[in-house]
Amino acid sequence: MKNIFLLLLMTFTSSFVISQVGQLQEVVEEVVAEDTQSQTADGPIMTFESKTVDYGTIEQNGDPLKVLTFSNTGTEPLVIKNARGSCGCTVPTWPKEPIMPGEEAEIEVRYATNRLGSINKTIKVTTNEGGDPHVLKVIGKVLKPEATESVPTGEPTMLKGGK
Repeated sequence: MKNIFLLLLMTFTSSFVISQVGQLQEVVEEVVAEDTQSQTADGPIMTFESKTVDYGTIEQNGDPLKVLTFSNTGTEPLVIKNARGSCGCTVPTWPKEPIMPGEEAEIEVRYATNRLGSINKTIKVTTNEGGDPHVLKVIGKVLKPEATESVPTGEPTMLKGGK
């Protein structure tokens, strides 16, 4: 009789605990959903397609311009206060007018491609979002252009007895 009573008590207790855990999980999911909505519902939010400007491997003095696209996924106008490269060889140009909610815009990045070697720079973008600035990575590699083959001409040169 004692065993049956203990078994019934454990079954009742287990089912009660399981029902309470299910209700607690629902409450947690509601709180998380509300928190997510409040984060995306207030103020401007700058959202990038990518925070990396990748030049890949380019030749020296190659095209210095790359474009980064972003959008304002918030509810208020987004204003870029400043964008600054980590050195003078990386120069960003940004829109000076506010970007309205739902609109896209671009930041142009110019890198001094006359410099040989690896590119590993950053750009800090400060906005009216508050908090830390967005940090964009600028990466790639600049190589010397391939040497063109010199085709000998039949004309004499100073080395071949020319004047």
